[in-house]
Amino acid sequence: MKKTYKIDVDCANCANKMEIAAKNTNGVKDATVNFMALKMIVEFEEGQEPKTVMKDVLKNCKKVEDDCEIFF
Repeated sequence: MKKTYKIDVDCANCANKMEIAAKNTNGVKDATVNFMALKMIVEFEEGQEPKTVMKDVLKNCKKVEDDCEIFF
């Protein structure tokens, strides 16, 4: 399952860090961040609950970019 989320991030480098952090989150099969569109597309592993996984994605993203936001 893929879902698209609105994000708030200040720079392209920070968006890249968020993408890497999201990809390294348990339950995420793949993730792509589009800085220009301020969107994150997340593909979840089979059987994962998106809201639960996204809480972990946000935690991991805040470790690399503490003022980022993901709206889910």
